[in-house]
Amino acid sequence: MKRVFLFVLTNLAVLVVISFTLRLLGVDKMLNESGGINFNALLIMSVVMGFAGSIISLFMSKWSAKRMVGAQIITNPVDPIERWLIETVSKQAQTAGIGMPEVAIYEAPDVNAFATGWNRNNALVAVSAGLLHNMSRDEVEAVLAHEISHVANGDMITLALMQGVVNTFVIFFSRIIGHFVDRLVFKTERGYGPAYWITSIIAQMVLGILASIIVMWFSRQREFRADAGGANLAGRNKMIAALEKLKVNHEQATLPKQMAAFGIAGGGGFAKLFSTHPSLDERIKTLRAG
Repeated sequence: MKRVFLFVLTNLAVLVVISFTLRLLGVDKMLNESGGINFNALLIMSVVMGFAGSIISLFMSKWSAKRMVGAQIITNPVDPIERWLIETVSKQAQTAGIGMPEVAIYEAPDVNAFATGWNRNNALVAVSAGLLHNMSRDEVEAVLAHEISHVANGDMITLALMQGVVNTFVIFFSRIIGHFVDRLVFKTERGYGPAYWITSIIAQMVLGILASIIVMWFSRQREFRADAGGANLAGRNKMIAALEKLKVNHEQATLPKQMAAFGIAGGGGFAKLFSTHPSLDERIKTLRAG
């Protein structure tokens, strides 16, 4: 959950900065030709803005993740747990055919872990203190294997590409909506009036929320693949046991209502559309069937 949430949050922040910068430079006005839309110029701008947001977010993913959760990188293991973590991640990374990731622990009571990084050989794997305190070594091993599988599958790169495509369409159509509202409703004849800016911002927010459904669907599919990869690296029974332990801890925990859709176990009904993870029951069922 943290991996995707931090990436999307950074992506949105970068998009906002780029959007306001281009508006201050008058780029939007250049898209207006004789009262109509220069679709080629708009598409080029949308692609540049859309992929700039996702690519910058990808390259910032390790840096932002470390600072947002306060991750402490293990450079010189000082106790048996840290030594075991380094040895386990090293062994799994070698088996998966990727470079040794940085390994970190962050202080949080929740049972969680994530992996991020701009490529397979320059990644970060972080686990919460809550996970280490509440899981057995076999279960932690399975969680680490799940995260290593995310790295080996190149999930952060494919997420960035997916987000870039989604961003492009959001920016493109929000500008078109803004243009038509400004021209047809407010009858602006030359340049763009305030209605264009207000409408395009609102449209970008609404379309961005709807587009996030696609990104979250993609994220849920990656979880099934990472579970299968974790089962191959650590063993199917260990992976199932880890998910069962996550389920117990999730049921005991109380998440704020506004964060329920981002919970590690996912949600049901409408909330499921915005969940980064399938439900733990689905994941356990899929592993057992496999």
